Amino acid sequence: MSTTERIIHSTAGIELVRKLAESGDRIFTLERVRKIAPAVGLSTGYLRQALHYLARSGWVVRLRKGLYSLSSSVPGVSPLHEFEVGMALVHPAAISHWSALHHHGLTEQLPRRVFVLTTTGISIPRLIGTKKNKRKSDKGYPAGGTIYQFVQVKPERFFGIEETWVGETRIKMTDPERTLLDGLMMPRYCGDFAEVLHAFQVRGPELDLDKIIRYSLKLDAATGKRLGWILEQQGIGLSRLQPLRAIPSKGYRVLDTIGPHRGPCNRRWMIQENLPGKVGK
Repeated sequence: MSTTERIIHSTAGIELVRKLAESGDRIFTLERVRKIAPAVGLSTGYLRQALHYLARSGWVVRLRKGLYSLSSSVPGVSPLHEFEVGMALVHPAAISHWSALHHHGLTEQLPRRVFVLTTTGISIPRLIGTKKNKRKSDKGYPAGGTIYQFVQVKPERFFGIEETWVGETRIKMTDPERTLLDGLMMPRYCGDFAEVLHAFQVRGPELDLDKIIRYSLKLDAATGKRLGWILEQQGIGLSRLQPLRAIPSKGYRVLDTIGPHRGPCNRRWMIQENLPGKVGK
């Protein structure tokens, strides 16, 4: 056993973990550890190695460079919710897309990863080798046994966020109306387009029509037109949908962004209805 390992398995390592737990630092940074280290007799020069061996011993979990969490095996430390970790990985952050869809009860399908909305220009953790090929980033980022999918938007499109309690943690999440619009823009991150249509039906009686229309006007024209098409299908009168009809459009846009570019064209909404059963018409 090396000198560092002996330090970690001694009183200093155990005391460091205990102090973090006592102070409620279930998720903590390297800078936070630097402030505590002297009090437990741990040299600042050994911190990185110390955290490495604590992680290898199962006391802490490395989430990303400079960010860690206490393991639930530490006495008195309750397991972290995956949403809590997602909020800590980037800033700003909001749980979104399929994860929010499921949390709001708009789908029964449980996503295999956690979706996190953040802004462009923010440094997000990536797998090695993904910076030059953005498609590889769809593989997500593993942290604490969960895969996280980061979705970046322009700062002005980071809206429609509410705070909610998940277990013992207060987190930020896209509200139902914003989540539905995200589904229209990126259905692949919400199951598929059929699942998004189903979510609209589920939300139907409680849908805040004014809010979702207001939100859509802050996004791209295609999203507003898709929304208008769906709301008309749900029986909303055209007079209520006038703001969406007034959105200028330079051409037809597909209803399902991941579907084929075939199907009848709806002139009212400038939408190509590329849904199953219609693409051959």
